[in-house]
Amino acid sequence: MDTEKRAPWYYLALLILAGESVFILPFVLQRVFRPTILKVFELNNTELGLCFSVYGVVALVSYFFGGPLADKYPPQKLIAMGLWTTAIGGFYFATFPEFHYLQILYGYWGFTTIFLFWSPMIKATRVWGGSNSQGKAYGFLDGGRGLVGAFFGTLGVVVFSWFMADNLEVADLGESRFAFRKVILVSSAIVALVGFMVWFFMKLPKSLEKEIVLEKISMTQIGQVLKLPSVLLLMVIILCAYVGYKLTDIFSLYASKIMLYDEVDAAKTGAFLFYVRPVVGVCIGIIADRSLPSYWLFVSFVVSFFGAMLFALGFVVDTTVFLFLFSILIVTSGIYAARALYFAVMESGRIPLVLTGTAVGLISVIGYTPDIFAGAVMGVLLDWSPGLKGHQHVFYMIAGFSFIGALAAYRYYKLYKRDERKIS
Repeated sequence: MDTEKRAPWYYLALLILAGESVFILPFVLQRVFRPTILKVFELNNTELGLCFSVYGVVALVSYFFGGPLADKYPPQKLIAMGLWTTAIGGFYFATFPEFHYLQILYGYWGFTTIFLFWSPMIKATRVWGGSNSQGKAYGFLDGGRGLVGAFFGTLGVVVFSWFMADNLEVADLGESRFAFRKVILVSSAIVALVGFMVWFFMKLPKSLEKEIVLEKISMTQIGQVLKLPSVLLLMVIILCAYVGYKLTDIFSLYASKIMLYDEVDAAKTGAFLFYVRPVVGVCIGIIADRSLPSYWLFVSFVVSFFGAMLFALGFVVDTTVFLFLFSILIVTSGIYAARALYFAVMESGRIPLVLTGTAVGLISVIGYTPDIFAGAVMGVLLDWSPGLKGHQHVFYMIAGFSFIGALAAYRYYKLYKRDERKIS
């Protein structure tokens, strides 16, 4: 099936826009504004981590059942519904609910962003990439999502700064809530708008849509997918890569607590990460299509391991802004490269295109379990060992999972490098 000539370029553009928009409320705002969120919701790191854990538990079930759903219905409709329902949760988020209600909200988001959205997005990207451009498709997807995240992160900082008191050092709870409510409301409105854009414009030709949709998914087909070595290895690879990605939430807090930046400067550090992601995603996607994606997946884990060790061993403490950001650049380049490539190797892993949604759902059940434990563990590490020591423990955790991920990626490379050479 020649999908490259039949899926238009703007299809991927809308997919990129939707792919990051849906995660703005549950994740992007927390990554950019973590110190502020702890303040305005009156939470500690452990409590915020438990909210992410509730999200992860609901997401775990949603991955399993949402995967086959993506093979039965067109991606466009499921993605639009996921955006709209997520935006509705955002308007409730703006009321600053108490901790227990906030946990319920995160559980709700676990359903809207995963059951309705995740597998359709990954499958639609594979369809756009065809047989020869999987690295480019997923590299552009993740890099483009990073660019969208950078835009929203920067927009959030601008809105927050505009409504925030002039003297950030003495801003009280009411002033911070007033400014951050504007950030949430603007974000929720944009997410809903993107849903309408997807519904009306992100369409495939009818003939192609019929080729990628099944009327029924059988247990035999699910068993067939589970027997593939590539599926089992991707479960480990994605789990390790996603731990690193989840723990990038620490950088704005590191800037605040260790580098002693104020709220706005700490948020700018979080926003900086989103500008790294598009550059890494696009570059690694192009490079991977010209060589072997699984090899570069292995390299990405090696880079993230050494980058994390810079922080874990205490080399990034009393340093200049440039060296601080450069150190962040090293560890996040490895993390974002792995994130951009781990689904790009599905084509060489002999996973049938029509069963992509089912495969993604099954892989994600294990691969995205960090949604359950990563935030909570990070919160415990930070709260039990305040200051630099707790942050070092988090970076040791990133390094450990990067090492395991490198081993799994190397095994994948050894198994499927011949298939990748045929594709490239």
